[in-house]
Amino acid sequence: MWQRVSESGSVAIRIAAQIEGLLDAGQLKPGDRLPTERDLALLVGASRPMVREAVRIVQAKGRLDVKHGSGVFVIEARPGSGLGYPSLGGSDGDLAELFAMREVLEVPAASWAARRITASDLATLRRILDDLDAAFDADPADFRQLARLDASFHLSIAGIADNRFLSRTSHLLHDILVSGMTTTLLVPGRREKSREQHERILAALADHDSGAAARSARTHIRSAHRAAREQLAAELG
Repeated sequence: MWQRVSESGSVAIRIAAQIEGLLDAGQLKPGDRLPTERDLALLVGASRPMVREAVRIVQAKGRLDVKHGSGVFVIEARPGSGLGYPSLGGSDGDLAELFAMREVLEVPAASWAARRITASDLATLRRILDDLDAAFDADPADFRQLARLDASFHLSIAGIADNRFLSRTSHLLHDILVSGMTTTLLVPGRREKSREQHERILAALADHDSGAAARSARTHIRSAHRAAREQLAAELG
């Protein structure tokens, strides 16, 4: 049932999507154990760090339980772990609430991640940003993939911060954002601003500078909020 993925592009995201697809189809059920990290890497044709990141993505959504020394197990989706959350409507108030919560979560996440980040984590974040650039330059551009990659950068930072409640809530907010609107990278000039802001966040993390990471994350979220408001205004005419 496992399919091999290409080593190019957002491999971890595609592996995570494959795991979620098997969960949704009932091919993986609560109590089932995933193949070992080594075996799963062989099955999907990817590296072990990519498999580890994919598991972390699905774990943060409350669908997998990682038991060190025992393996990775499928668990029942908990109430409030997905569809119970409000959807993003078409109002400025909805955007304000969502981006306010992003700031509450992602600013401390960046600060905590700066203290814990490893060389492997930095390489993962760099790969996501490179994939984001490549996806934007693709012809035609896949805007849904752009949104997923943009979210993956921030969610990976939340994962590095190593607080499972923060990580799960961050995933829910980004799921709402991705499902409720097209990427703000379509707003004129936003791609350049976003790239510069992402690079500043990454540089602060690489320097293990918690204060700079938090400030850079706050600047980026507020800038994204302004872009989202511009996009909403344009869609409403």
